[in-house]
Amino acid sequence: MTSEITTPAELKKMDPVFGQLSFDNHEQIVFCNDKDTGLKAIIGIHNAVMGPALGGTRMWKYNNEWEALNDVLRLSRGMTYKSAITGLNLGGGKAVIIGDSKLDKTPEMITRFGEFVNSLSGKYITAEDVGTTTEDMDRINGVTKFVTGISIERGGSGNPSPVTAYGVFMGMKAAAKYKFGTDNLAGKKVLVQGTGHVGETLISYLTKEGAIVLVSDIHQDKMENMVAKYGASIFTGDDLYAADVDIYSPCALGATINDDTIYKLKAKVIAGAANNQLAVEAIHGQILRERGIAYAPDFLINAGGIINVYAEIVKYEPGEAMRRTENIYNTTLEIFSFAESKNMTTQQAAMQIAQNRIDQRKKENATK
Repeated sequence: MTSEITTPAELKKMDPVFGQLSFDNHEQIVFCNDKDTGLKAIIGIHNAVMGPALGGTRMWKYNNEWEALNDVLRLSRGMTYKSAITGLNLGGGKAVIIGDSKLDKTPEMITRFGEFVNSLSGKYITAEDVGTTTEDMDRINGVTKFVTGISIERGGSGNPSPVTAYGVFMGMKAAAKYKFGTDNLAGKKVLVQGTGHVGETLISYLTKEGAIVLVSDIHQDKMENMVAKYGASIFTGDDLYAADVDIYSPCALGATINDDTIYKLKAKVIAGAANNQLAVEAIHGQILRERGIAYAPDFLINAGGIINVYAEIVKYEPGEAMRRTENIYNTTLEIFSFAESKNMTTQQAAMQIAQNRIDQRKKENATK
């Protein structure tokens, strides 16, 4: 009988969840597998101190399962701070389904995923995200009540993208106020990267205010549509990160602020809808600060969507979601002021304020 020596690399693979760099004392990670429908999904519940963990379900063709796990860990963590910074009584959760939403998704797969959500008895509430739709949420609603973002016809709030875009617009205006001394975006050059539902609505707000909008997207037809509908221009340079613009607005996938791009940036403001824009928060947040680039924390300014779907839980009065989302403007200014007074990055400032709210709720829960 021979003994086998376990290498450090093998040890890391033996500890795939707790050993992940993105693991941040998450409360629960649920791996969902169904052979019949081909479902492979991961649900991440980061923190449920403030309330049930609410966060969308993303369907994406990940390169491997490690990449999917890393994504759900980062996204669910971001949802915790997003809810806390906006004052919602919600925890942070997220789900990912591994696969191409255009090729692999079936009604049976989505229904089966809904059954997994239901098995958590309300600790996690799902919603729409990249690769999933309002129709998918309606289908999930057929097997569980723990879903938001369902269609208006079924009593829901519908597609949250317009409210998300409004929050990003408010955050961008606040960042412009801090950096340029005015929140009027007329004449400002804004590069919007990603022209999906949120990106398009943001472009609409920007062009109405008189901003000069450049767009970038992997789909040529979408960019041409932005030109035709809103008078935007397609970015045609060699490197969009080096574009001579006032504001860079990442509205596609995350980690676009990284070692390869951060020193190229000419924009003085970063304000977009994408999650986890900083590849390494501590490092890249500090570099932006040193370079004098005003960064509006993504988990704050893209919170309009969760504010909107929260309405399905607490039953807002009409217009309340938009009023709460408009307050992102004031909160963003608060973050910039706090960061400056504490000599820290805006990312650190936003997370500290959010963490303070979570800690306070934890104390209150302990005394009940």
